[in-house]
Amino acid sequence: MAISGLLRFWQTYKNIKRIRHIVKVFLRHGFGQFIEQINLQRFVPLSAKLKLFNRWEKIEKHTIPERLKIVFGELGPSFIKLAQILSSRPDLVTTEYADEFKKLQDKVPPFPSEKAVQIIESELDISLNDVFSDFEGIPVAAASIAQVHNAVLKTGEKVIIKVQRPDILEIIQNDLAILSLIARLMSRYIPESKFFDPEGIVSEFSRTVKKELDFIAEAKNAQRFKRNFAGDENICIPLIYSHLLSEKVIVMERFEGVRIDNIRGIDAFGIDRREIAKKGVNAYFKMIFEDRFFHADPHPGNIFVMPDGKIGLMDFGIAGRLTPEMMENVAGAFIALYNKKFDALIDIYIDMGLVAGDVDLEEFKRALKSDLVDIVEPLYELTISEINFSEYLELFTHLVIKHGLKVPSELMLINKTIMMLDNLGRQLAPNFNAITASEPYAAKLIKKRLSPENIFDKVKENVSDMGRLLFDTPRQINRLLRKTIRDEVSLNINPIGMDKLIRDIDRSSNRLAFSIIVAAIILGSSMLIQSNIDIGGRIWGLPAIGAVGFLVAFLLGIRLLISIIKSGRL
Repeated sequence: MAISGLLRFWQTYKNIKRIRHIVKVFLRHGFGQFIEQINLQRFVPLSAKLKLFNRWEKIEKHTIPERLKIVFGELGPSFIKLAQILSSRPDLVTTEYADEFKKLQDKVPPFPSEKAVQIIESELDISLNDVFSDFEGIPVAAASIAQVHNAVLKTGEKVIIKVQRPDILEIIQNDLAILSLIARLMSRYIPESKFFDPEGIVSEFSRTVKKELDFIAEAKNAQRFKRNFAGDENICIPLIYSHLLSEKVIVMERFEGVRIDNIRGIDAFGIDRREIAKKGVNAYFKMIFEDRFFHADPHPGNIFVMPDGKIGLMDFGIAGRLTPEMMENVAGAFIALYNKKFDALIDIYIDMGLVAGDVDLEEFKRALKSDLVDIVEPLYELTISEINFSEYLELFTHLVIKHGLKVPSELMLINKTIMMLDNLGRQLAPNFNAITASEPYAAKLIKKRLSPENIFDKVKENVSDMGRLLFDTPRQINRLLRKTIRDEVSLNINPIGMDKLIRDIDRSSNRLAFSIIVAAIILGSSMLIQSNIDIGGRIWGLPAIGAVGFLVAFLLGIRLLISIIKSGRL
């Protein structure tokens, strides 16, 4: 514990300049109360705080989500990436914030091609001219983590080279340490923040961004997708040149085609857009329902349409994985929905761990069932083509927020992926509906779940679990009794809200003491002036000591006023 605390202290000390910059940006955009709440105001000098008075009018023109989006944009790659991940988790940050974060584009100026060449040659231990017959210095794409250059191998194959930005790993690691600090402070000083679990968000973000920074892992994902689609003539996965691969550089096959949202380009190929939509959605439902391993970033820049009507997928840094247990629950949810058994559906939610352990289950079931009926019942009166799938996913997201369900990141990745696919499908063909393509896969999943083989396997698992329970229970009871006899059993009681009450009392008492000191200085200075004792000369015709006392009291009073205004509790 002491070692981990020491390491955290060192990380904070090492990143103090960056922390000051982050705090200043938050203050500049009207988040002074937040900075004070998490006890980071000590990193900002008084001069910077005084400048904030000139910014109130400008700040009030924007909503809080808009201001937070601007803050993340100013703070660079790590925070932009965090905003992008949060934009797909409205269940954690609410739809208002998620919609605003979607507007934050991950577009940054490219770094010099000379530097890119240095990184390529250093990482791959090659000379560029020995391996490539052509290398385009101007990148075709630039993002916060990497940029992409077109090139041609000496053997004639057209490729793309994806190169990480210089020092991006160190930059993101430092920002992750700071984000972890902010998340811990939020959990400690703002108890209501536990609703959206800031430490969990940072942990999930850390896992995701670290995967994107490892191009070897991305290459493995691409190779797995290539194997999964080996027999599919409609989907193309780029070839990875494994001898030209490192954690910071990846070389892969280049696709000649147009982005899937380039309607004019697709029409110029003479391809049926509805067929393209069907092929793309079929591919993703195959990944989700059959392979349980799916491309989780299907934005238009990662999906290409080739002149021959094939679809090419790119960028495999983010991939979703589903366990057999997760798919079992998904199948159960399909069956419950199909049979209108909402009680069974809610039981599946509870089994999946979506429900917090401290809720009144009976009241929770009653309220959630009522909302599910309101949302789902109208679906049974519509044909499949009349259902707006993304709209209903959005309604379910609101339901998640309302009832405080804790949705696993894998399910939210599916949610985001299907909504993006449905949106792309409707751009290609206005009457297209993604859920139509899911029917055969969902039916196959349900059929498998109800098969005698699967039922028999479940019975065996339950019998095995019962056997372990029978053998383990006496041992566990014996262990509990021994601990009780040795007085090793203890109860941990944590009064809800007590920490916040103590902090509020502490802050109030400090301000009261501060006010008494200011009043004492004013009173003492007044007595010195009234006594007309000429010690230290005179300032503006007043005894110097009394005048200085008034000046000090004035400055301290201003400091106290700023603190009260920033807290928002006048």
